[in-house]
Formats: sequence, C-alpha cells, structure tokens
Amino acid sequence: MNLAAAATNENLASISNVLIYSAMAVYTLAFLAHLAEWAFGSRSKVGRTAAALTATVPAPAKASARTAERGGGTAVLERPKVVTRATNGSRDVPDGPGAAGGTEKGDLYGRIAISLTTLAFLIHLGGVLTRGLSVQRAPWGNMYEFSTTFGMVAVAAYLVLLALKKNVRWIGLLLTATVLLNLGVAVTWLYTDSSQLVPALHSYWLWIHVSCAIISGAFLYLGAVSTLLYLFRDRYESKLADPSGKQPGAFATSVMERLPAASSLDKFSYRVNATIFPLWTFTIIAGAIWAGEAWGRYWGWDSKEIWSFVTWVAYAAYLHARATAGWKGRKAAYLGLFAFLTYIFNYYVVNYFFSGLHSYSGV
Repeated sequence: MNLAAAATNENLASISNVLIYSAMAVYTLAFLAHLAEWAFGSRSKVGRTAAALTATVPAPAKASARTAERGGGTAVLERPKVVTRATNGSRDVPDGPGAAGGTEKGDLYGRIAISLTTLAFLIHLGGVLTRGLSVQRAPWGNMYEFSTTFGMVAVAAYLVLLALKKNVRWIGLLLTATVLLNLGVAVTWLYTDSSQLVPALHSYWLWIHVSCAIISGAFLYLGAVSTLLYLFRDRYESKLADPSGKQPGAFATSVMERLPAASSLDKFSYRVNATIFPLWTFTIIAGAIWAGEAWGRYWGWDSKEIWSFVTWVAYAAYLHARATAGWKGRKAAYLGLFAFLTYIFNYYVVNYFFSGLHSYSGV
C-alpha cells in the first residue's frame, strides 16, 4: 500500500478534534480541583506538616544555655537549630498538598483532581489515536501532532508515578496548567489539517526517533518542574534556618509547607534526568541513522541537529555537575533548568524561525 497516496478519513480527523477540545475542558476542571486542594489546605493551620518537616532542639525557652569552661563559667546562649527533614516515614507530606495542609476537605479535592486528570488523559489519548488512524500513520508528523502527543505523554508519566505510589501529587497543579497551555497553543497557532506526509517521512524511524524524543521531553519536563520547585523550597528552608531570626511570610509558609523537602525535590529531579538521559542519547543516534537513510548523510549541521546536540551537552554537563562536589544544589539546579530551556528552544524557536531539512514536515 502506498501510504503517501492513502486518503484521509475526515470523520476520524473530526472526532480527534472534538476529543482534544473535550480533553482541554476536563483538564480545566482538573486544574480547578488541584487549585482547590491547595486553597483549602492554605486556609488551615500548617502545624501537621510543620511538625513533620521542621524540628527544633527541645528546650523550655526559645534559647538554651550551656556552661562554657572558658572565662570563668560564662553562660553562652544558643539559638535552637532548625532541621528540615521528614520524620513521618518515607514520605515528606501525607498524600498531597491538601492533606499536607491538615484538611480532609483539601485532600478530597486533590483526589477528585487526580480522577479528573485521569479522565482527561483518556480523552486526550483518544484524540491522539484517532488523529493517527485518520491517516494511518504515527500521530506526530508535525508540530500540532507532536504537541498534543507530548502533553499526553507528560500526563501519562505523572499518572504512572502515582500508580507506583510515588509522592508526586504536588506536580498536578503545574502539570494541568502547562498541559492546558500547550494544547491551547497547539489548537490556536499550530493546528494543521490531518493529511499525509512527504514520502521521506514514511519510515519506521518516524515511530522510533520521534516517539523517543516525545518520551524524553515529557520526563525532562517533570524533572524541570521538580528543579524549579526545589529552588523555591530550598530558599524557604534557608530562611527557616537563618540565625538572624528572619522567618518566611505566612503565604510562603502556607505554600512551601505543602511541598516535599528540598532534598527530596532535588533527588527526584536528578533521578528523572539521569534515567531519561540515555533515551535522549538514543534519540539523537536514531535521528542520525534516519538522516543517513533519507538524506545520505548522518550529520549535516542542520539547525535541528545542532540544537538537539546542544540539549544533550547541557544535560551531560548537568549530570557531570551533580557528580562534582562543588556543583551540587542550586548551581546544578540552574544548569538543569537551562538544559530544559534548550529543549524548549529547539522545539518552538528552531521550528518557527530556523530553516533546515526538518522544515518540510510543516507546522
């Protein structure tokens, strides 16, 4: 069968569009439910989480006294040390931001949000599948299809981590917000009618190379979210431990206490990035092999190739920095965010404003 000449099933293409818009509607409800989870938690005392995450040296007063042997037994006052650690087992917060705030109502909204996110994902999945079935090919042949599939895989990764009992409910609010933004951009500026691609793209490497790029990007996105939140949480914990006594404001406390400890966020982002890095490496190699088959050369310094390699170098530097004592913590986090920004730049800016061999796939 000549795939290039295959007709487009307009009925399936129309159903795909309806499903994508329906998924956006349900994602909106999920976002509002996640927002309610945080809001209802923030109206209650944060004592439960604060007790778990902020432990002070026990003393009858604000300061403790010890007798020093220097200067004839002068009493030296010491400020209680603030230790940010989890004391409630393997989890930093109970179930999610609402539960961390100490309210059953907030936790209930969080569970509703997860249910709505799952429903939106299933509708989203249907939209992606029907788009591919409408033209009998992989549903990621242009920027619109790549964007819709990317958002779906990001949500799938989040739900898989939840199914594995990982404490990642804190990602839900940002995830649903960014997936909505991603789909909004896709249907508004990137949309193209369902159609066949040029013959060079009808290759099994379209399934392998692009799917690996989507999966890599989805997990790198989760790592970037965790890195960003780590920077905020780390600054909050630094203020708690500030010997000058300057404490965070009430709003910062109500939000930050619903996140895992900074060390947990840092560890999560590192593990995600380190785990997915080999797949991104394979993505570049697979693209080079496909280029050799399609264009007769493995590497031609095309703009897309260059920026894919820049992203690889940035993440390699990040992982190397994590193995170097002087580059742990905030410095490595900044490098990790820069690495993800190169991935976003490669997708949006390079595809829009740079010309190259990859341009023929269209918007």
